[in-house]
Amino acid sequence: MLSIDQVKTLIGGQAHGQDGKIGKVGQVFLDDQTGQPEWATVNTGLFGTKESFVPLAEATVDGDALRLPYDKDTVKGAPQVDAEAGHLSEAEEAELYRYYGLSYSESTSDSGLAAGTTTGTTTGTTTGTTGTVGHDTSGPTTDDAMTRSEERVHVGTERVQTGTARLRKYIVSEDVTRTVPVRTETVHVEREPITDANRSAAYSGPELSEEEHEVTLTSERPVVAKETVPVERVRLDKDVVTEQETVEATARKEQVELVDETGTTSDRTGR
Repeated sequence: MLSIDQVKTLIGGQAHGQDGKIGKVGQVFLDDQTGQPEWATVNTGLFGTKESFVPLAEATVDGDALRLPYDKDTVKGAPQVDAEAGHLSEAEEAELYRYYGLSYSESTSDSGLAAGTTTGTTTGTTTGTTGTVGHDTSGPTTDDAMTRSEERVHVGTERVQTGTARLRKYIVSEDVTRTVPVRTETVHVEREPITDANRSAAYSGPELSEEEHEVTLTSERPVVAKETVPVERVRLDKDVVTEQETVEATARKEQVELVDETGTTSDRTGR
């Protein structure tokens, strides 16, 4: 069983499991009757935002590190208990022991209590009484002042892929109608009287004869020819559009108040 002096040095230190680092030690909870360290919370999850309870019955100390006989997934999957409440109920403690495969009677015997006796923790920072050790970041025995802390919300952005776009070229057919003039030759008969100008040509042949004159006629018809020519260049370009988006988050902060012997509270700070 770890001593109070040992666990004091562990607050804020690393907790190591069977497969490496698990997270930072957040709080240590003492047994109500024996005052011995019985539970610790380890900050796990993304950015250490989740506190998981682990029993200290089989834990050891290696320098400023807490050694646990469990792997990280086991600790992360522990039943959720509100660490800010500062106390474990009998049902919560029994559920945690069952999860870690420990007998509730065995665990209480290890902590100095008779088998089946109710155990738990109450919030406090004085080493002579039972309660949470090291919840105040200044430490329970460093000086006569406590440090008040609060969470600050930092909002930023991250770039994530939302989709893809591509250019695809394909062929379509369309009907094109054009009007083009088409010329066709026809024939007609022209007659001219005999004059002095053409008299010699008129009398150049026999007086009577049979003959034929032939004329070749032509006509135009539409002809379609196609050619492929480039008409434009097409590319993809990205535009950046800026929008305002409201982000909401809950930030916790500690408050300090004076409680006198009559139970009256005053001088609350940290609002």
